[in-house]
Amino acid sequence: MSKQLGTLVLILFCYSLHAQISDKSFVVKQTSDKITPDGILDEPGWETADQADEFWQYFPLDTVQSKKQTEIKMLYDDTNLYVGITVHTAGSDYSIQSLKRDFRAGNSDNITLLFDTFNDGNNAFLFGINPYGVRREGLVSGGGLNLNGFTISWDVKWRGDSKIYDGYYTSEMVIPLTAFKFKEGETKWRFNSYRFDTQSNENSTWMNIPQNQNIYGLTFMGDMIFEKPLGKYRTPLAIIPYVNLGSQKDFELNEGNTKFNVGGDAKIAIGNSMNLDVTINPDFSQVEVDDQVTNLTRFEVSLPEKRQFFIDNSDLFGSFGGGRDANPFFSRRIGIAKDTADNAIENKIIGGVRLSGKVTQGLRLGFLNLQTAEDINQNIASNNNTMLALQQNVFGRSNIGMFFINRQTFEDYEFQDPDDRYNRVAGIDYNLISDNNIWNGKFYLHKSFAHNAGKANLSSGAFVQYNSRNWNFFEDMVYIGEDFRSDLGFIRRTDIFKTATMIERVFWPEDSALQSHSFQFFPVMTWSPENDFLHTDYDLNGAWESKFNDQSEINVSYTHSYTYLFDEFDPTNLDDAIPLPNEVGYHYNFVSLEYQSDSRKRFAYSVEPTIGSFYNGDRFSLSAEMSLRFQPKVFLSLAMNYDKISLPEPYSSTDIWLISPKIDVTFSKSIFWSTLVQYSNQRDNLGFNSRLQWRFAPLSDLFIVYNDNYFVNSFEPKYRSINLKLTYWLNI
Repeated sequence: MSKQLGTLVLILFCYSLHAQISDKSFVVKQTSDKITPDGILDEPGWETADQADEFWQYFPLDTVQSKKQTEIKMLYDDTNLYVGITVHTAGSDYSIQSLKRDFRAGNSDNITLLFDTFNDGNNAFLFGINPYGVRREGLVSGGGLNLNGFTISWDVKWRGDSKIYDGYYTSEMVIPLTAFKFKEGETKWRFNSYRFDTQSNENSTWMNIPQNQNIYGLTFMGDMIFEKPLGKYRTPLAIIPYVNLGSQKDFELNEGNTKFNVGGDAKIAIGNSMNLDVTINPDFSQVEVDDQVTNLTRFEVSLPEKRQFFIDNSDLFGSFGGGRDANPFFSRRIGIAKDTADNAIENKIIGGVRLSGKVTQGLRLGFLNLQTAEDINQNIASNNNTMLALQQNVFGRSNIGMFFINRQTFEDYEFQDPDDRYNRVAGIDYNLISDNNIWNGKFYLHKSFAHNAGKANLSSGAFVQYNSRNWNFFEDMVYIGEDFRSDLGFIRRTDIFKTATMIERVFWPEDSALQSHSFQFFPVMTWSPENDFLHTDYDLNGAWESKFNDQSEINVSYTHSYTYLFDEFDPTNLDDAIPLPNEVGYHYNFVSLEYQSDSRKRFAYSVEPTIGSFYNGDRFSLSAEMSLRFQPKVFLSLAMNYDKISLPEPYSSTDIWLISPKIDVTFSKSIFWSTLVQYSNQRDNLGFNSRLQWRFAPLSDLFIVYNDNYFVNSFEPKYRSINLKLTYWLNI
């Protein structure tokens, strides 16, 4: 036993040592050349520039050099960082989804650069480009451990283009140094790059990244060393005004109106590393409509934030607590409220400020204050919404965060319960990220304050994950007291003690069509502390997941569930249905099979049937997605969900449909048109959202957005609107 334990310790030590090696580097030289970002590397400076090369495969293997190599060169002057890239390819049959900015990378040819400007392994700026010169930019936070720390909704001004040749393409980027946040006098940044090559069926990275780690993770990065230290840069003041002319009609109330709104945002740099965002009368009419989902649970569904004002440094505000069960701050609570019929509607934001960034090398600060307007007709009060967050790096990449949230009404409303005048939450989190990324975790304790609230007002949790090449494990424990409230948070339910355990064994076969496959066991248990720790829910899930070398996937899972209903519940959501009785426990089982085809192909699809019992009845579900590309200008997609719920008499049975076809057309790199249709008989709504966008100047747009909604059964109109919106990004 001692020999085996000693061997295990030695293996873990060697793996950790290998994972922390960052010996690749290159020099970024100063230049006086005038570099035009036309994609042609013909400026003299590129001939003498140092380069990052010798890329490693990430997929299908991670132990060999890339078959088709990439070279990245960089130069800089007093104002810009210049990037010249040469990407070698097997041919010119590139896979391109569209010409629209901020494209999805995973199913198309492109290259992405990651810049960790504070050298802390926690946050990075992302810039990408494809063979057609289409650009994207984004932010990575939380070390890039998961998708929650990845967003391409962030925008900044920069230039770039590409040029296609026989057997390779070249790209040039000109990125203002003011687009980054960094410490004055810095001599190096951590850097990595990843590339998708559909023709060679390989993904590659500059640093050698194990496949059990995310390709955009910030653990494995090299160094870009500046020839001379970076100075102090004055980021220009950005003024982003808008004008919106809109007309809308509510057919249920037989009310219509025409509106003319003026407002805007301002971005004010504070030093090299902080930013102050100011908004006055913001309007989000141009933001992409939410994707509808079928909800067969008793709880609310979390939808992602898409509004630009809330994106920058969003992890500093939204990463506290447990994202699924106990998130104390959820930005979508601001500007969205419930009407008298409990429907989510827009709640006007009068204005506010948002300060975020680095105070010192290890300390981050976030402050947000927004005032929302009252809507007396819908019983919505005017609220002041405030959050203060601090995050201090400790022990390398780990950090300790503290926050205070206050939601408060300053006026008396007849329709408002006095106990709802204010809600406050304070808490502390410790986020663990090991240097080699094998271990990560989170520990938190939060307390809420409200008028006449009970004493069970704590929320706490612990999460620990072990992630190696062959074994993955995590344990997640959550406690939420019955009286815990966070009006600006996402709390699915209170009065729970919950544990979730995941054990996974991963196999990496050689000389096989399988790239990898794994077996998982994933039990989730929930108890009610206020009911003598009654065991209220559990899900026992077992799964086999497989990935093939052609990038297709097959997954099979089996789940045994138990649910105890404290309240009556109708899973069919029918108006005249008899709900399932409360104070009863239900056992049910189901099995799912998922197949996902090769997403590199012009036509790609996925399908997932699920069959089994459901409460005291049966359920058959079918989810499917398909896409067809007429590249690079037309992208068609269709998402479909069908659920057949069969319950015994006298309970209701129903067929639930959600069908969402979408068309995206990019006439050029500056004119885009998209239309999304969403049919949901569960919500009794057929919705049309059509958006025409003209980017007439950098980050400046003219939008025409048309929304139309109908009742499903009668096809009578419900709500209709059209908006003409002009935004202009002005740097001063």
